[in-house]
Amino acid sequence: MDLSAKFTFVIACWAVTFITVADCAIYPSETSGDSARKLPSAVIPVSQPSTLGSFYSLSLSSTFPEDLNEYCIELLRIYRQRYVAYANCLVTYARPVKVCQNCYTGFNSLDGIYKNISSDQPGPGNISCHDSLMRSDRLMLLYALFNKLDEIWTSAKCKQCLSKDQEALSNDTVYFMATLNQSLSCFEQYQRNHTELCKDCKASYRKLKELYGSMDKNQTLCIDLEDAMNITQQLWSKNFSCLLPREETVPVIAVSSFMLFLPIIFYLSSFLHSEQKKRKLIHPKRAKSSNSLMNIQDKFN
Repeated sequence: MDLSAKFTFVIACWAVTFITVADCAIYPSETSGDSARKLPSAVIPVSQPSTLGSFYSLSLSSTFPEDLNEYCIELLRIYRQRYVAYANCLVTYARPVKVCQNCYTGFNSLDGIYKNISSDQPGPGNISCHDSLMRSDRLMLLYALFNKLDEIWTSAKCKQCLSKDQEALSNDTVYFMATLNQSLSCFEQYQRNHTELCKDCKASYRKLKELYGSMDKNQTLCIDLEDAMNITQQLWSKNFSCLLPREETVPVIAVSSFMLFLPIIFYLSSFLHSEQKKRKLIHPKRAKSSNSLMNIQDKFN
């Protein structure tokens, strides 16, 4: 080892020794008994409480000043319960889709409590929870959560399957479901014999399709009925390989045939008309020539 390397090693050992002594002088061990000094106030361990507040803890404190009164807290609790109940109903009846006929009570309950919270009208004790629950932060979580579920309800067109007060299914919806059950019962009866199924269930299936078409025109369909009809059509055409000839195919075929033969009829009529004109033009010439022949014969006589 050369001289420079030895000098560097000595300096490093001296520095380590100095730092260790200084550290022990400033922060003596806590296990040295009564003679051990207490930690300076500037050193605040995580495990010990501090007079500076809870900002040094590992998690946010839950001891913020309460800004909600008991009435608003109760509204928030009811909103949570009804939101969870309605969301659970949507998931339960997602496939096959039956949300409109099974979840309208849950939606009405959630909509009622949301309107109560978002309203500016004061409740008991002249207290309004609109600002504290709806506009107290940038996220506006209650509004965002309800808006998502309301979009699902609107896109499903559930109102079209319910009565005006949305407290029960409409008469058209009940009648459609009864007609649908007739077709499904017929399918179940003849599911082992597709030939008989296509023959005996054709009347009930045609009635169902006609009813669905009329309800579509009247805008009384919702996602439940649309999904049920799609499943029934797949059973009829794909699973059972049945065909239902449409009544409008006959006039379509007739019109198509007429349009196909129309050029032939046109050219044929034109040909006959031209031949008739030729006959009319030739007849006077023959008459004129015959008269001239008679005149020549008279002159010779």
